[in-house]
Amino acid sequence: MQQVAPYRDTPTSDVQNPSSGVATHTPSPFDSSHDLSSEPTLRNPTHPLAGQPTSAAPYMPVPQTNYQNIEPRNSDWLEQSQKASKRSRYIVIGSVITLVILIAAGVAVGVTLSKKNSNNSSSSSSSATTPPGTNPNDPSNFPKNSSLINSFYGIAYTPLGSQLPNCGNSLTEVIEDIQLLSQITTKIRLYGADCNQSSLVLAAIQATQVNMSVYLGNYPASDDNGAAYTRQKGEIQTALQQYGAGNVVGITVGNEFILDYVTEQGQSDPNGSAGQAAAAMLIPWINDTRSMLSSMGLSNISVGNADAGSYFNNEVLAAVDYGMANVHPWFANVSIDDAAAWTGDFFNTTDFALAQTLPNKPKMFIAETGWPTGSSSFNANPSDGPSLASVANLQIFLDDFVCSANQNGTGYFFFEFSDEPWKNTTFGGVEAYWGLFDSNKNLKNITIPKC
Repeated sequence: MQQVAPYRDTPTSDVQNPSSGVATHTPSPFDSSHDLSSEPTLRNPTHPLAGQPTSAAPYMPVPQTNYQNIEPRNSDWLEQSQKASKRSRYIVIGSVITLVILIAAGVAVGVTLSKKNSNNSSSSSSSATTPPGTNPNDPSNFPKNSSLINSFYGIAYTPLGSQLPNCGNSLTEVIEDIQLLSQITTKIRLYGADCNQSSLVLAAIQATQVNMSVYLGNYPASDDNGAAYTRQKGEIQTALQQYGAGNVVGITVGNEFILDYVTEQGQSDPNGSAGQAAAAMLIPWINDTRSMLSSMGLSNISVGNADAGSYFNNEVLAAVDYGMANVHPWFANVSIDDAAAWTGDFFNTTDFALAQTLPNKPKMFIAETGWPTGSSSFNANPSDGPSLASVANLQIFLDDFVCSANQNGTGYFFFEFSDEPWKNTTFGGVEAYWGLFDSNKNLKNITIPKC
C-alpha cells in the first residue's frame, strides 16, 4: 500500500496484476454430499464356516435283545436298592443344578458391578481429561476462551487459503474460526466468494449454532469483462440456495474498486473521468445482484459497496443500501496516540457526511480499521512515520477505539481476524500482520477491552 494524496489505504495491485492489490479468485470444487451407494456391505452372517460339515449322522444306541434277570429271587431287594440309588442320584443332580444357578447368578452380579465400576471410572477419566463443555463430535459444543470478550461491533474476515488458484480452505478450519469469532463479535464481513467462502462460512455458522450475521462479498475485477463478478455471483447464489439466508444481512459488491481503477489511470478524483468509468462497470453489477436476490425472494438482503474512505464515487454510493469505508490511521501517517480520534473524525466528516448529501442516504460503516503488529523484510515498513507497527501499539488502538466507537454508535469491522502469511510474498510490508490472532489462531499478547 503506497500513500497518495488524498488519503488512501490499500495497495493498488491484485494477484493477477501485482500492481493493483485486488485479489481475484476462481471457484474450487466443494462437495458436501457423500454417496453411500459404494460403501462396502456386511458379509452374509449365515454363510457356513470353512471346513464345517453340512450334515452329521446322529448317534444311535444298539439295542440289547438278550438281557435277562439272572437273580429273580433278589428282585425285591434290587428294586428297592435301585429306587434308593435313583433318589440319591436325583438329590445329587438337584444339588449340582442349584449350585450352577447360584454360581451363574454370582457371575452376573459381578459382571454388572464390574461394568458399572468401569463406566464410572471411564466417566471420571473422561471428565478429568476433557474440558467442560467440549464435544468433539458437536461443533456447537466447544470450550470458551476466558481471554475472549464479545466487544467488537464486527470483524473483517477471510478464511485462510481462499486465494486462487490454490484454494486451501476447509470446513474444519472455518468452523474453528467461527468458534473463535463468535466469542468476540456477532458480525463479520467477507471480501469475496471464491474458493467457496460463502458456503463454508454459512455451513460453519449452522454447525456451531452461534449468533453470527454475515455480509457476503463479491470482489470483481476491472479487466476481465465481468468474469470474476459472474463467477462469484454464482458462488453466492449456490450458498444461499444450500444454506439459506438466515444469517446473511448484506452482499458487498466491490472492495476498493474505484480506488484501484482511478489510481491505475494516474488520477485521484473518484468522481473524475476514471472514477466515472469505474462506476459504469460497478453499478450494473450492483443492480444485477439486486435482481438475483429479488428472483430468489430475498429482497430483504441489502446490497452495498466498500472502498477507501476518500474514494467513494457519488453515483456508486447513490446506488447502494450501505457503504463501507476503509479508514486506516496507519496509512494516513497518524501517530498511535491520535489514531482512534483521527479514525472517528475522518469517517464522520468524509464518509458519513457524503452519504447524508445523497437522496438514498445509505447507511455507512467503517469497513476496515486497525493497527499492524509487524512488517515483512520484503517492502519493509516497520513504522508509519510517527509510530511503530507493534503489538503494544495495537493494544493502544484497541483501548482508545473499540469502546468509544461502540458508545457513539459507529458500525465498524475491525481489521482483522488473523494474520495472512500469503501477503508477505505478494505485498510485503505490514500487509500480513493486522490480525488480532496470529496465523495459527493464537490470540496475540493483547487484552480485549470490556465494553
